[in-house]
Amino acid sequence: MIKKSKINKTMKNLLICGLIVCLFSSCLEKIDQKKLANTKWELTELPGLTLPASAKATLNFGDSLRISGKSFCNSYGGQAEIVDNKIILKNIFGTKMFCQETNAAESAYLQALNQVNGAKIKNNELHLLNGNQKLVVFRKID
Repeated sequence: MIKKSKINKTMKNLLICGLIVCLFSSCLEKIDQKKLANTKWELTELPGLTLPASAKATLNFGDSLRISGKSFCNSYGGQAEIVDNKIILKNIFGTKMFCQETNAAESAYLQALNQVNGAKIKNNELHLLNGNQKLVVFRKID
């Protein structure tokens, strides 16, 4: 015969385990295609670089997660894909005008976009990541 105290202890342990699982699963942020579709973003941070004052970089997501935007001087496009809660930007193409004052920032920006494999959206900010490394940060624009 099982003692009542053993049952209570087992139930208490199961409850604690359940709460821990819920806590950790709430920390995992899901990338929702609906949150990205038809949104526009302006670059606010490119770690390691001071952004040019003379031009802006933007990232726009269309219905089917087609991307487009301005990379300071040039226009670009491509496709975003969400697989296993990871986002990848692929098939990025762009115009080839040379703008000396923004060339370094533009090269760094496009290189960062090609390394993206994750994202977080929080407080109208979009953080594009490679693993845990922050590559670029955008703020949502209307």
